[in-house]
Amino acid sequence: MFGNNVLKGVFLVGLGATSYGMLATFVKLAYADVSSQGLHYTPAEVITAQFVIGILVVLGINMVQKSRKGNTLVKASAVDIKKLLILGTSTGLTSIFYYLAVKYIPVSIGIVLLMQTVWMGVVLEMVLDKKRPSNIKIVSVFVVLFGTALATKLFSGEFELDWRGIVLGLLAAASFTTTMYAANKVATSVSSAQRSLYMLLGGAVVVLFFALFTQHTPFNFDIFYKWGILIALFGTVIPPMLLNAGFPLTGIGLGSIVSALELPVSVMMAYVLLNETVVFSQWIGIILIILAIVMMNVSLKKK
Repeated sequence: MFGNNVLKGVFLVGLGATSYGMLATFVKLAYADVSSQGLHYTPAEVITAQFVIGILVVLGINMVQKSRKGNTLVKASAVDIKKLLILGTSTGLTSIFYYLAVKYIPVSIGIVLLMQTVWMGVVLEMVLDKKRPSNIKIVSVFVVLFGTALATKLFSGEFELDWRGIVLGLLAAASFTTTMYAANKVATSVSSAQRSLYMLLGGAVVVLFFALFTQHTPFNFDIFYKWGILIALFGTVIPPMLLNAGFPLTGIGLGSIVSALELPVSVMMAYVLLNETVVFSQWIGIILIILAIVMMNVSLKKK
């Protein structure tokens, strides 16, 4: 039976994954909304609002932690800060690619493409560690690919996705894979609040350049209070804090399985709030992807 700490960890990771799962739907709703200037919100405005508000909130959390008496937080060294800032650029790229992707394709498809981090992580690990993946990982990769084909309706006559959304979705997955792999190796002794802050600052540099080069209309500042707060909380503040608190209690294996909740939650949100059509074969594909995640992590736990 699970202990109280493990159950607590499952709850925290599950809640964090659920928060992430809601994010793309909120982004899509923001795109559909109209600003006080009568213009639709752009990806540059949405992402900028998320990062600015996210940085301010996480900065506040860091200040509160530092002000506590008897606090023994390990301060990030100059080397740690540099590494986290560089790592943060992949975080910024993930948001840019993913938010652009859901502009061209349904959210239910976008999240499936983002979950390609499962097999991309295996490939990256194989290249960097120069070691052949285990048989269960190889099988899991094929299960993910087959599940993805079903979830994107590749085998049906309804496959009419915008190629730009597919490419951007895969780029988001590649960028997110880099973030996840490096995040487990960079400045792990530093508090999650400090790590989040420096990674957000690194991502903000990329987002700033993206906004400067793509925003061709006057910036709609009401994005900050209309959608920015909501998107920042569910994309930048709540999930990282809950996942960082929950994973040490669950372990990587169980935590990864629970975090797969992001996939069905994202699809359900798109189905309920965006009225996106999700056919039976797509649900089968989603289940197969989750099954592959379970296979890989149960195998890891046994080793």
